[in-house]
Amino acid sequence: MANTAQARKRARQSDKQRDHNASLRSELRTAIKRVAKAIEVGDKAVAQAAFIASTSIVDSIADKKIIHKNKAARHKSRLSAAIKAMA
Repeated sequence: MANTAQARKRARQSDKQRDHNASLRSELRTAIKRVAKAIEVGDKAVAQAAFIASTSIVDSIADKKIIHKNKAARHKSRLSAAIKAMA
């Protein structure tokens, strides 16, 4: 347990920041799943629209350093390749 006032404040801030980061990470996963589901259904137009929407979410979360920029690029690349592979 934190003993000093500044350590108590830092612990409060860390809890708040961790909750916020978890929320953003959840938003990221949801965006990716939304595109994956559209690909699974087989509707290319819907998948493309979902991909465009999720791209901005992935980029903004990478900009905030919640995930690494290379991980964001990897997610976008895999989703894009899956959409292009659709018949």
